[in-house]
Amino acid sequence: MLVMAIERFRGRDARAIYRRLRDEGRRLPQGLTYVGSWIEASCDRCFQLVECEDARLLPAWALAWQGLIEFEFVPVVPSRETQELIAPLLDAPDRALPAGSG
Repeated sequence: MLVMAIERFRGRDARAIYRRLRDEGRRLPQGLTYVGSWIEASCDRCFQLVECEDARLLPAWALAWQGLIEFEFVPVVPSRETQELIAPLLDAPDRALPAGSG
């Protein structure tokens, strides 16, 4: 499963986050794989894409950063896969898409 981890830096303190990252790494539990990350221009938030099979690894990761980061986890699907799912419906008469497919 792919998950977008939205991190909000407590106290807007990016230095504390990057200091711990430099000194201790990402602190990912075994089985949680880092895919990529993007930082908001203001350095208030980070968007990390991770992959795992066991959702219990997500709160374990959040606990490792407790006090510095507030996490929000959003399961995501690659756009390509969603496009393939919806492609057969594109030429059908207009009607609402099934819930959760938009």
